[in-house]
Amino acid sequence: MPLAPEVAQRARRLAIENAISHDGVPRAGPIVARLLATDATLRAHAEEVRALAETVATEVAALPRAELEPALSALGGAETDRPKEARSAGGEFPDLPGAELGQVVLRMAPFPSGVLHVGHGRMLYVHQHYRERYAGRLLLVFDDTPGSEEKRAETEYFDLILGDCELAGVVPDQVVYKSDRVPQFYPWARRLIDRGAAYVCRCPAELLRQRRTQGVACAERAQSPGEAADEWERMLSGAYAAGGAVLRLKTDLGDPDPAFRDRVLCRISDLDHPRVGHRYRVWPMLEFSWAVDDVELGVTHVLRGKDLVIEDRMQRYIWDVLGVDGPPFLHWGMLRVREAKVSKSKSYREVKSGVYDGWSDPRTWSLRSLDRRGISMEALRAFILSFGMSLADVEVPAETLYAENRKRIDATTVRRAYVPEPVRVDVDGFPDALRSVELPNHPDRSELGHRTVAAGPSFYLPYADLARRPGEEIRLKDLANVRLPATIAPSPSPIRATFTSRENRRLPRLQWVGVEGSVPVDVLGIDGTHALGRGEAALADARPREIFQFERVGFVRVEDRRSTPGEPVRVVYGHP
Repeated sequence: MPLAPEVAQRARRLAIENAISHDGVPRAGPIVARLLATDATLRAHAEEVRALAETVATEVAALPRAELEPALSALGGAETDRPKEARSAGGEFPDLPGAELGQVVLRMAPFPSGVLHVGHGRMLYVHQHYRERYAGRLLLVFDDTPGSEEKRAETEYFDLILGDCELAGVVPDQVVYKSDRVPQFYPWARRLIDRGAAYVCRCPAELLRQRRTQGVACAERAQSPGEAADEWERMLSGAYAAGGAVLRLKTDLGDPDPAFRDRVLCRISDLDHPRVGHRYRVWPMLEFSWAVDDVELGVTHVLRGKDLVIEDRMQRYIWDVLGVDGPPFLHWGMLRVREAKVSKSKSYREVKSGVYDGWSDPRTWSLRSLDRRGISMEALRAFILSFGMSLADVEVPAETLYAENRKRIDATTVRRAYVPEPVRVDVDGFPDALRSVELPNHPDRSELGHRTVAAGPSFYLPYADLARRPGEEIRLKDLANVRLPATIAPSPSPIRATFTSRENRRLPRLQWVGVEGSVPVDVLGIDGTHALGRGEAALADARPREIFQFERVGFVRVEDRRSTPGEPVRVVYGHP
């Protein structure tokens, strides 16, 4: 079947984009993967797509480097560089193909080596959206096959991830552990062997990589089904050490993507598993386990990131060999929060070493850390769903998430005064009538009431503000005007200022806290640092998890109740 002209045009665009990233030489494999991942109608014509990609890649490779950027621009620019377009198309969720109300079964499959972070939000809320839309079921399938010495499943993370799901409001209908299902994968492996589609390979890893790159078969690939079955039984019986043999799937050694050539189905591991110990030595690779579980668990639709396209291909290849009908795949693009430098491995190291304050440390950007900062899961869900199922890779500022949270808390959050880097300022001539004032709890919400605040003649003011205005007349916000001394330097002694008037004039406004009754406040920042300041007396009665807006600072959430009067009120900074 001849492919539509727009497919050829898109293939050329992808080829040019790929060439720019790979020194002028495009690779056909990623072009094929992108086309098949983003257009389900093309998957039945994979061979034609592959031939087109190879032709276009050859043509683009012949172009001078200087012509690549203009050619890409003429075709609309790089597909992965269009965040504005993706944003404008946000919120769109296509119908699940063939879905019936009450019959949809979805699955999430986290690896239990850490907690869920902001990047997992898309997995959580896209699945929840479709579960609600179709009154379906959602499985949480722990991908707890052995990883590596550096990335291992650990007991604590099973419960922590379940807790994260509860926190997010995405509670699964059923929890499944791959480690409980290991024997179920073996018959599937044997069926592939019996059909001549799999063999046991004992090649050293480096030699195998070299041969796969060259498209050259190893000697074991010629095993008959009977020989492969014998070797498979030897693997199961413990005849081989870890790393001594693997079960491989026979794929096209000339596939444009070398990574898809004869991929591993099962391998041997002697790692101690947190749930089943050493009960099993032969473990399925993740894509093989998905090929089995997505059928046996009755999954009707697989929703995942587009970076897992090669896993799609593996599953479909296995199903085609065995004559099995598997569920369709739907994909989303990468969504990054610019300020969230998420690294699961780094967070793991820092939490285990004590550098981070547990998994709720703000630097992890975990769901727990967002909650600790006062960012609601409702805001995270709205943020995630605003991008729909867009396939474009998008990077957005954290302010986009903060804006969603601000919508939900601004109108009901009371204001409190807080001064960072506090310097005591004694004001000469301060009127007795202003030593106690009534201030609104919210500038626009009278229903939130007022509180009585102790004021002068002594105040705490921010050192940074004072240092910029020696000798100037300033206004203590919502209170009075004073003139600062001509010289302002860090000193344990109070600075002396002079009262000038009560008139509300156009002067620089400084945040203040009256010294009388003020409390020390410890603010944990997003970067993990602590800042000690002074807060108004009303903060002494702050309740755990209560949210305030510190005026001219931002929203904070209270950590816990003070156990002694002199102890700081501990809060976590949320966002501006």
